[in-house]
Amino acid sequence: MKDLYTLIMAGGAGTRFWPRSKTAKPKQYLNIQGDDSLLQATINRFATFTKTDNIYIVSNRSQSKVLEEQTPMLPKENLIYEPVGKNTLPCIGLAAMFAEKENPDGIMVVAPSDHLIENDTLFKETVLTAAKIADEKEGIVTIGITPTFPATGYGYVQTEKDITGTEKIKQFKVERFVEKPNELTATGYLKQGGFYWNSGLFIFKISVFLKSVKEFAPELYSDLRKIQATLGTPSFDQTLDTIYRAVKSISVDYGIMEHAKNIYLVEGNFGWNDLGGWESVYQISEKDENGNAADGDSIFLNSKNSYIYSEKGLVTLVGLDDVIVVQDGNTTLVCKRNNAEDVKKIVEQLKAKNKTQYL
Repeated sequence: MKDLYTLIMAGGAGTRFWPRSKTAKPKQYLNIQGDDSLLQATINRFATFTKTDNIYIVSNRSQSKVLEEQTPMLPKENLIYEPVGKNTLPCIGLAAMFAEKENPDGIMVVAPSDHLIENDTLFKETVLTAAKIADEKEGIVTIGITPTFPATGYGYVQTEKDITGTEKIKQFKVERFVEKPNELTATGYLKQGGFYWNSGLFIFKISVFLKSVKEFAPELYSDLRKIQATLGTPSFDQTLDTIYRAVKSISVDYGIMEHAKNIYLVEGNFGWNDLGGWESVYQISEKDENGNAADGDSIFLNSKNSYIYSEKGLVTLVGLDDVIVVQDGNTTLVCKRNNAEDVKKIVEQLKAKNKTQYL
């Protein structure tokens, strides 16, 4: 197989993890499970089958300090900083331009920086299976997660033709990508079968992907080529800043995956969680006999099915069920578990009121 490259997208703000996730240290730099941050765990996972010289990270300049602190294992030139976030297609396209200079026919794996993977061995096997398809079929491959409930927070991928053959891991030709559905539609997907959650993991030959960008997003392709032409020159930073700020913000799903015909899916059963917010952390945490979970010093009294995070000091919960309490520095969050998705609205209010000391 041709050389394998990895792009880890690490520019997100992680607002649903406030107050632990702050501007200077967003979600992907936090240690949600174990000692490593989510980003470090992602790097270590890929480093078992990808040379560290071939691992790229795209992030935001505002995160440069914490990113460089957490990635001493990577060459600094592999840390790519967007002047401003422009969604996933420009981000992936920019990194592909870097890798293409080395090897246009290399295989690139694109991964979020903040997902939880339970079985690293099976994850590796699944990614390498996808890389083989990307190489042999000149296609763009996604990893689909078998849905376990009618989730409305994920996009879905509908499969068309089973091409597994004698392989161990199931493989399909893709019929279409679909947007996040309502609950009724998602329930229908589960009953019908053949639908997978969109994991945000993509695998492709760099030349094949850039050909798709040229076909379906020609203006972006032209701009990326102008940026690439200045790589390694004194004018690169200025060119990147000027051109990138003007490109259209668009997701890879909408810009490429919903239009291209050479799309394939490999089934992912390696234990996946996108850690979308505090409810996800509660779900993966070890619980006591009353369904309570904690990280830090805490006491539960007459309380059930709740979660506490305490950075320092003691947090106690008395007579409350189904709540989340997060104490971090000068900020404390208290919410019902079923309202955990609304935490991002608190961040929006803090920004609107210019209370930056809490961000």
